[in-house]
Amino acid sequence: MTLRLATRRSALALWQSEWVAALLRRRGQACAILPLQTQGDRILDRPLSEVGGKGLFVKELEEALAQGRADLAVHSAKDVPFALPAGFSLCAFLLREDPRDALVAPRAKLFARLPRGARVGTSSLRRAVQLRAERPDLIIVPVRGNVQTRLGLASTGDLDAVVLALAGLRRLGLEQQVTEILPVELSLPAAGQGALAIEALDESPGALAAGPLDDARTSRCVRAERAVLYRLAGGCTVPIAAYAVEDGARIWLRTLLGGPDGRGGVKLLRAEGRGLNPESLGAAAAEELLEKGGADLLEASRAHAPGLTAPVQRPGLGARPSE
Repeated sequence: MTLRLATRRSALALWQSEWVAALLRRRGQACAILPLQTQGDRILDRPLSEVGGKGLFVKELEEALAQGRADLAVHSAKDVPFALPAGFSLCAFLLREDPRDALVAPRAKLFARLPRGARVGTSSLRRAVQLRAERPDLIIVPVRGNVQTRLGLASTGDLDAVVLALAGLRRLGLEQQVTEILPVELSLPAAGQGALAIEALDESPGALAAGPLDDARTSRCVRAERAVLYRLAGGCTVPIAAYAVEDGARIWLRTLLGGPDGRGGVKLLRAEGRGLNPESLGAAAAEELLEKGGADLLEASRAHAPGLTAPVQRPGLGARPSE
């Protein structure tokens, strides 16, 4: 049996799927790649938060699974919605790459050296609120398009800097363009950032074949992070960060919820905890955020998230998730 791996057509998505296929082939499993165009790839002129979120990059792959045209779907874990359709599951999380965010600032080099009023490009509201909380003077510009397009905006001077996931740059061999890796204290990563997730139908041959690829440490941490999203019903319209690491036998989870403060700035709420059960730990951290005023911040974020950024005056930027 040849397993068919559904993937988006971007260079990064294809790299990730070829990597998964190589791991399966080492186990004696024949594989074929099935590249698909998603609705998110076709909508080129609007932010994800306005057109349905990151689920637009997953739907067509899930349809291929449901229709029997594919056996597995390969995703960046951070781009998978917090709730899956009935009958679907994430059967494996692969060993995580570095989850931190990367700054590409050809002139300033470092975040602290960005000039006052610098234009910083990112497609992520999570990054936007954290960077503006540290530097209210920055102009955060929403940019979409493939990685090379976004890097080009910084190198040509259209923007002073762009912020992307370090993992994606490494996978594409572009790490040399990074001028600073941002510490998690400045930019806490998105849930699942740096990890790959394999989706399949429950109990299917594909799920059974991919199961051995699961990295237990990555899985525990990502499941804790996704539990935060599940409790807060968080998608790309809400600035949520969640990052877990193993701390001995326990998991150390740090979370953040951001949004407008009602005075033209941003507000951040933070919660963290340690525990053994990933789902319980994530739910408890989310509850702490809610107790600190998270419900009001969630409502404000969903209503005013586009106001956290300024539109970029440059046509033709293609649609891509935040990796």
